[in-house]
Amino acid sequence: MLSEPMTLYKLMILYMLNQVKFPLTNSNISDFFVSKEYTTYFIVQQALTELLEANLISMENINNTSRYDMTKEGEEALSFFEKQISPAIITDINEFIQTNKFRMRNEVSTTAEYYKLPGNELIVHCEVLEGKTPLINIEINSPDEEQATVMTNNWRSCSQDIYQYIMKKLLGDM
Repeated sequence: MLSEPMTLYKLMILYMLNQVKFPLTNSNISDFFVSKEYTTYFIVQQALTELLEANLISMENINNTSRYDMTKEGEEALSFFEKQISPAIITDINEFIQTNKFRMRNEVSTTAEYYKLPGNELIVHCEVLEGKTPLINIEINSPDEEQATVMTNNWRSCSQDIYQYIMKKLLGDM
C-alpha cells in the first residue's frame, strides 16, 4: 500500500522540478508537501532518496543546502507517468510554484559562504547564478570570522545593488 502513495510523491517531485528552470532545495520541496498536508517531512526525504538512487534526480550540496534537479531519465519517467497525477494536485503544485517562484529562485541562485585558508586567512565567496551560469562571482578576504559571517549574511540582500554598481563602473558611459 505504501508503494502506491510513494510513487505519487515521486511523480509530484519530478513534476515540481520540471516546472522550474532552476534547482529546488530540500526545503522548497518539503515545504510544499508539508504545507499542503500531502505527507510528512520524513516520507518526502524517503522519496527524494529513492529518486536519487534511481538516477531520476541529481543532488548538489552547496552551503549545507541540498539542491535537486531532474535528470534526463527523470524527464523521461515523468513524460510516461505524468497523467497519473490528478488535476487537483497539479493545480496545487502550480499555485505553490507561482506563489513562491521568486523566493525559491533567489534561494538557489544567490549564495555566499566563507572558508579558511592556511594561515587563518578567511575568504568570503559570493555568487549569483542565472540558471547554472555565474552572473557575478566575487571572493573577498575577510580579517575575521565575525566580518565573514556578516558579509555572507548580507550578500543575498545586497547582491543586486553590488552587481549593478560593478556593471556601471566597468561599462562607464557606454
